[in-house]
Amino acid sequence: MAILNIRIIGDPVLRTRAEEVTDFGPELAKLVADMEETMEDVDGAGLAAPQVGVSLRVFTYRIDGQSGHVVNPVLELSEDRQEDQMEGCLSIPGLGYPVSRSRWTRVTGVDKDGNPVTLEGEGMLARAFQHETDHLDGVLYIDRLEGENRKKALRAIRQADYDAIAGRTTAERAQTVGSAFGAGASFGAAAGGTFGAGNGGQA
Repeated sequence: MAILNIRIIGDPVLRTRAEEVTDFGPELAKLVADMEETMEDVDGAGLAAPQVGVSLRVFTYRIDGQSGHVVNPVLELSEDRQEDQMEGCLSIPGLGYPVSRSRWTRVTGVDKDGNPVTLEGEGMLARAFQHETDHLDGVLYIDRLEGENRKKALRAIRQADYDAIAGRTTAERAQTVGSAFGAGASFGAAAGGTFGAGNGGQA
């Protein structure tokens, strides 16, 4: 397994709809394992394949003690909304804003071996499923912002010093890229609200 480089906003792969997975074999299994390791190394709540430069419909997650992966996910969303919570994104380091999401979601797909997967979640888990599936459609959480928050986010990204912030984050992550899992965050460190509570949790 290896820790992968996380792509930063501005990379075209983050704005491209990912392709359906059709080849279930060792390469897919390695991708999932590397994504899970990378996610833990940066203490993330989730990670989508485009974030590591692979335009395939795969995401990993770890929320409130639950973890796993979904290949070719399809979402079913409730019509009612949950209370807005802060979200961040590993591909947009240093920023976080409250995002509106559906209260409940069911995700169906398959695992790396092609076996059917069905998951349901509310709260943070539902938020993670929605956030990661957005990535597979070329959508970033800032696209979900409205009004003043959207203006603030776009203004922050356009500012000259944002490139410096992103550059520092990339340099810090580069110290572990390609290495085996070592001193990364423990699984439990991400439990309980990596998207919320203003703690900077990201996916």
